Amino acid sequence: MRTIASTRTAVVAGVAATALIFAGCAKSDDSTTSDPAATSAEVSAAPTPEIPSSLAESASEVAEPTEVTITGERDVEVTLTGPIAARYSSATEEEKTALGLPLTGDRNAGARESGMAFQQFQGGVITAVSEDPGSPAYITWGKIRDAWNIERAADGTPDISGDNGSVGPLGAPTSDELTEGDLKVTTFQHGKITYNPTTDVVEVTVNGNVVPSGL
Repeated sequence: MRTIASTRTAVVAGVAATALIFAGCAKSDDSTTSDPAATSAEVSAAPTPEIPSSLAESASEVAEPTEVTITGERDVEVTLTGPIAARYSSATEEEKTALGLPLTGDRNAGARESGMAFQQFQGGVITAVSEDPGSPAYITWGKIRDAWNIERAADGTPDISGDNGSVGPLGAPTSDELTEGDLKVTTFQHGKITYNPTTDVVEVTVNGNVVPSGL
């Protein structure tokens, strides 16, 4: 009986020792292994750094200039404003060269009764839908501008007693000069004008009908 008791005691002691070893291992593991839930909570609790608004804005969203002062004829300074100033600032060197110097005088700048703003240059004109900031503005120049300035009857045919420009049958420009194949094209409220630099031919279309250019 003593032998059996000793054997049982030894077995119990062995089991207890084994339990202590496993308990120690478990504590050791807990001290070195991070709890995913706790880690997630810590990450969520971390403050989110603020991004300066200046960096958050796109580089393309640069404020358009509200005024641009350039030298006109006879060294007279001309101040462009609103959408006219913005369009001139964004013009390519080719467009600025084609436009030339701005013209002065009330007849060469201002706004029409329709609200269209304009600034005449030696070789072209900049027009805007209105003087409101952000209004679309376009450059019209060269042969296309010459054909647009021809006095026309209501049907678009040249007529010295008719109207020209934005008050004529074509209306105001709705695009800059575009390139379509061999042609230069500008669209207007009621038509379009095309110019072929190779053949020097200008074609005027008013309300879907081709009419003489008048040039």
